[in-house]
Amino acid sequence: MPTVQTSAELYDTPEHHAFRDVARKFVQEELAPRAREFDEQGRIDKSVYRRMGELGFLGIRYDPRWGGAGLDWSYSAILFEELGFADNAGVTLGISVQTDMATPSLHEFGSDDLRERFLVPAIRGEMVGAIAVTEPDAGSDVAGIKTRAVRDGDSWVINGSKIYITNAATADFLCLLAVTDPDAGYGGFTQIIVPTASEGFSYELLDKIGNRGSDTGLLFFDDVRVPVANTIGDIGRGFQQQMMQFQDERLVAAVQANASAEHLWEITRDWCKERVVFGKPLAKMQVTQFKLVEMLTRITADREMIHACVRRRVRGEDATKEISMAKLIAGRTSRAVADECIQLHGGFGYMRESAAGRGFVDSRLTSIGGGADEVMMQYLAKMVGL
Repeated sequence: MPTVQTSAELYDTPEHHAFRDVARKFVQEELAPRAREFDEQGRIDKSVYRRMGELGFLGIRYDPRWGGAGLDWSYSAILFEELGFADNAGVTLGISVQTDMATPSLHEFGSDDLRERFLVPAIRGEMVGAIAVTEPDAGSDVAGIKTRAVRDGDSWVINGSKIYITNAATADFLCLLAVTDPDAGYGGFTQIIVPTASEGFSYELLDKIGNRGSDTGLLFFDDVRVPVANTIGDIGRGFQQQMMQFQDERLVAAVQANASAEHLWEITRDWCKERVVFGKPLAKMQVTQFKLVEMLTRITADREMIHACVRRRVRGEDATKEISMAKLIAGRTSRAVADECIQLHGGFGYMRESAAGRGFVDSRLTSIGGGADEVMMQYLAKMVGL
């Protein structure tokens, strides 16, 4: 049971409690027991996505017309708070790609035909998506991407590569950001749906140090041809659409990182109560108590800021500045907590079977993926007039 209390005004309705109960049962009974299995196989079974589709988890904020639940951001926050207790950040990462990276632009800007062919089966868990943005020379600097899509009649012909793409081997389709007009600046990018069965597409898996429960890889496009009708929204509006999508991605990352830190804190608290050193439990030593209290204080403070962002998203307000701050501090707090927790576990914490060890390597990604800490600070400096 989570130690940090949730904000009553966000979650204190019978509907919220019922939703959390279903999410918690799913995590405890169907995900957490398989945490090591997912790490060892290096990807999530597609059956997990199908099960989440059955439970209504993959289209929480989407229009019921397309199979979504039509709920607000508070329900997404509940889901990812519970997923933070799944003992496997890689699995949560793969799921968040499906819910908040590969499908938001499709839902907001896609044609009805694209929604029928890709969004509806994604919400059902029958198709898995991936977001193809990062390249070898363009990570957080999205404007630096070079993958080209050249129009040839009614088709796009795509050439280039992407890197560090989660769900690379699992995905049935990609939400690709490509350059369609190299002379148009920010107006020269377009989002395109690319089925991974397309001729000329291939991938190569990468070997990560953490988040091993989801697959990550290099993508290659060699004269990949898809219909121009696969364009999401307007040609040339891809950069702007991608920037809008990043806000939900970053808020989900903050929620998950905070919940995972809380889960790791609880595991470490229990370990310290049981571990006897010099004749008494670690938890009875003042230095340990101070460390545990300080960690919990940081986790709780971060949770309050995240909840403030969720409230704004529930109201439909722009929260770009606050979400950037929340992701920044959530990533740094999760890293700090994981470092203290592995230290308190001692030698056992350095073993792969230890939740502390897995949490230590998994926690590092939040400050890199979806916009590095330095990029968040660069955005924030501009927003406050520096």
